[in-house]
Amino acid sequence: MRKVFQAELHQIGEELTQISQLVTEAMKKATQAFETADTELAQDVIAADARIDFLQNDLDERAIDVLALQGPVASDLRMIVGSLRMSASLERMGDLARHIAQLARLRYPANVVPANMVETFMEMARLDIAISELLTELLETRNLELSKDIYAHNTRINELHAGVFKAVASPDWDNSPVTTVDLTLASRYFERFADHGVSVTRKVNYLVTGEWQPISEGSV
Repeated sequence: MRKVFQAELHQIGEELTQISQLVTEAMKKATQAFETADTELAQDVIAADARIDFLQNDLDERAIDVLALQGPVASDLRMIVGSLRMSASLERMGDLARHIAQLARLRYPANVVPANMVETFMEMARLDIAISELLTELLETRNLELSKDIYAHNTRINELHAGVFKAVASPDWDNSPVTTVDLTLASRYFERFADHGVSVTRKVNYLVTGEWQPISEGSV
């Protein structure tokens, strides 16, 4: 019976990693579509989000079954409950990648971002992808040293996000209301993607150490 239980826990961990891998792929494609106004790539991201949703539902059902049938305690209970919360954050990251792709499709053939903001959004995209890749490795290896880079990337994204709002609020801002709204939404999507990545990171740290980190070490 214990072997079956451990196999279930292992399967839950593998499914979390698989979802994280799909989220990384989604963000890579979404940002490429966003930067190049590639509607076919954007549509790929939008369609593929259903797979992430399916895997999240499957993981959650599996975890609930284990809770009901096995009655786990201590670290095993933390693992299962933590997995339920992490799967929700990963699913939301997939949704945010989809939102970015939808913006790219909506504004085709134009680009969402005006020329003077391209570098800012390219950096945000690069950092989000880095966070997602590090997160997948963290879920696979439980190497907590990876957390430091995730937190650092998130801090930089927060700075860039604040910079976007500062630019939009500037008296020199002369773009259309539509562009302003799109830019604000896009910046929020990139920023929230990173926040959810930090949320998962903090939960992995908790699973490994049994200690919850203060908000200042990985705020979301």
